[in-house]
Amino acid sequence: MSALTLFRNFRLAHSDFTDQQNKMAMLVQQGKIIWIGPQGKLRGQLGKKTTVKAEHDLKNQLVFPSFIECHTHTIFAGSRAAEFEMRNQGVSYLEIAQKGGGILSTMKATRKSTASDLLKSTQKRVDTFLKQGVSTLEIKSGYALDLKNEIKVLEVLPKLKGPRIVGTFLGAHARPPEFETNLQYIEYVCEKVLPKIRKKNLAQRVDIFIENKFFEKEESQIYLKKAQDLGFQITVHANQLSLSAGADLALDFQALSADHVIHLDDRLIRKFAASKTTAVLLPMADLYMKCPYPPARKLIEAGAQVALATDYNPGSCPSQDLALVGLLARLEMKMSLPEVFQAYTHGAACALGIEHEEGRLEVGKYANFICTEADLSDFFYSAGMTPDHQMFIRGKCLKI
Repeated sequence: MSALTLFRNFRLAHSDFTDQQNKMAMLVQQGKIIWIGPQGKLRGQLGKKTTVKAEHDLKNQLVFPSFIECHTHTIFAGSRAAEFEMRNQGVSYLEIAQKGGGILSTMKATRKSTASDLLKSTQKRVDTFLKQGVSTLEIKSGYALDLKNEIKVLEVLPKLKGPRIVGTFLGAHARPPEFETNLQYIEYVCEKVLPKIRKKNLAQRVDIFIENKFFEKEESQIYLKKAQDLGFQITVHANQLSLSAGADLALDFQALSADHVIHLDDRLIRKFAASKTTAVLLPMADLYMKCPYPPARKLIEAGAQVALATDYNPGSCPSQDLALVGLLARLEMKMSLPEVFQAYTHGAACALGIEHEEGRLEVGKYANFICTEADLSDFFYSAGMTPDHQMFIRGKCLKI
């Protein structure tokens, strides 16, 4: 038996985040929780041969699972700040894309950037997430859109330090200019890129932007079928700009998540509720894009699993502010504070397929948690502000 780490004298937020249990203790071994319960029952868990290597008195602070950020585009080069002004002057996202802006603008800068420069800039952004209590961070590729440079991007991700990084291959983000049709590009990705990504084990997940006038139903089905056959987990950008085929395809392919999902009818909401596919809601992107907000209340009340995330990216959501995401969820989508916490912990873990490892403080899961003197009500309340806290990842205090 390896040595244990003991955490004691803390208040533990209930799984629904509505109350706290006082005087709790937790034993951690090799980064995972092996026991958690009332401190008065701790002695019965410590045998004569047990060695407590480290002990932490948390001084009656509040403890709850650290945050999981399940949808970001954190690795990129260049800036699209000028497009923000264009959109404010009435130019649509689609019009900007058709003029060579949007994703293709970032593609050009990312292809030119070295792996060293990408690592340096991305690490700074990762550190910003860490400071807000994010212990697991999903990062998508998709701003290179060719084999050589997508590999370059994906090879940077394991070099990032701090949180657990979950890499997602988003080769089907937009059609690069060297291809005449979306179908030609999808066939190239399926024949040349996906098998190479799989062989090199650079990502376990794939994503695709399904939308009218971007990747539509026919080519999306080809891509998702190939990815599924190769053993990739699936997630989908779905129904952001219209009631397109994205959500239906995500559900048909049993995707881990369908993200954005602004445009949902009652039929789709019922399908989400009956599925294991998580609806990932991205209200900060909706704010920037001046879109409607997703029907969070209908999804939750129907029984669907929901998650929240920033959608941090250089164009349509250039912000990493978790507090604002939760604030918008409360103000605009009428989610309760416990629902926001659930969506940023267990719900986000479900979206990444890691709910058996993270998202709740339970035996067998990683000891990833936030420790704070603040109250739960101090979180997701003030935009741009995260209450003072410590974060432990796999039982070790993170120094930022």
